[in-house]
This record gives sequence, C-alpha cells and structure tokens, in this order.
Amino acid sequence: MEEAASAKHDVFQAIADPTRRELLQLLGGRELPLKDISGRFPMSRTAVSKHLRILAEAGLVQERKVGRETRYRLDANPLLELKQWLAYYERFWENKLSLLKHYVEIDPDTEPAGLRPVPAPPSNMTNDSPGG
Repeated sequence: MEEAASAKHDVFQAIADPTRRELLQLLGGRELPLKDISGRFPMSRTAVSKHLRILAEAGLVQERKVGRETRYRLDANPLLELKQWLAYYERFWENKLSLLKHYVEIDPDTEPAGLRPVPAPPSNMTNDSPGG
C-alpha cells in the first residue's frame, strides 16, 4: 500500500512547485508540526497539508503522530534520483564553462573551437523584401 502512495507523485512533480520546495527547505534538519509549518505560509492549513501530502507521496517527507498532532520531517533520499539526473547534464555545463574560461584567458585574436561568435547581420539589411 505504501508503494502505491509513493507512485502517485514522483520527485520531479513534487519539487516543481515553489511552495513545496520552500517546505523542503523549512523541514531540512528538523521535525515540525503542521501548525508551526502552516503559520509560515500565506495560505490555509488545509492548503499546506495538501502540499505536504504530495511531498509525502513522493517520499520526500515523513509523517509521525505525536499525541494529537502530526509532525513532518524531510527525507532527502529520494532527491538522489534528481541529483543523478542533473549530474548527466552537469558535464555539458562544465564543458561550456571550460570553453568560456579558455576563450577569456587566451589571446583575443584566437578563436577556440565551439565558441565562435555569431556574425552580425549586414548593416544594410531592412525589413523590406529584396528589390523593393
């Protein structure tokens, strides 16, 4: 049954909303009851609870009953999936940054491969059709 709940929302869907990202930051390193969490957001307790439910369904938040209140805490393990996905694209960013660094630090008359400037359009170009 827990597996079905966690399949409802994946990590990517869960963190797509800025409110949920803010909730994750708030819960990082501490456990808080719903009343304390909802007091920090300009929305109803019910709306905050819905956001927390989506995070819980993605496995990003753990719930724990303490007496009559429910406390929430961050479970960052599912974020590893996101980290792995981003790591693939990181190599493209690093490559472009390396090329840019090389371009900035070398002789200005030399053009490194992969960072060729875009030629400016001819100054005599107009929006009129040719010959008009």
